[in-house]
Amino acid sequence: MKIGIVDTTFSRINMGKIAIDELKRISSIPYERYTVPGIKDLPVAAKKMIEERGCDIVITLGWVGKTQKDMFSYIALSIGLIMTQLMTNKHIIDVTIHEDEAEDEKELLQVAENRVREHVRNAVDLLINPKKLQKLAGTGQRQGYPDVGAILK
Repeated sequence: MKIGIVDTTFSRINMGKIAIDELKRISSIPYERYTVPGIKDLPVAAKKMIEERGCDIVITLGWVGKTQKDMFSYIALSIGLIMTQLMTNKHIIDVTIHEDEAEDEKELLQVAENRVREHVRNAVDLLINPKKLQKLAGTGQRQGYPDVGAILK
């Protein structure tokens, strides 16, 4: 069992380092890290991690700027990751930070770190404890921000 961690040089923080720190904190699952220039490089990097490096799940860590062009790049990334999942029959956990989702850099840093750590825990649970995620179904979990909770009848 092995987890792939793919990050980018475009990110404004070292998301790969945060992911590895969290992974080491919660498990002893081996990992491989692969760094690429930007988000549109993530799908092929994830595919390489699965097919060439034997990863059972991949966490992709991307950073998206504020412009419309950046948003279109995110859409292309998202489609590419979905296609890669379907081609490899493996989960790819997309951890993307959008620069326009926080008011200031301090808040953005907190959102990014929380989202990375929470998704690393999700990846580990998908691999070794999927029933844990099943128990959380319908509970309004959010990665990066406080959970919103379930809507109760």
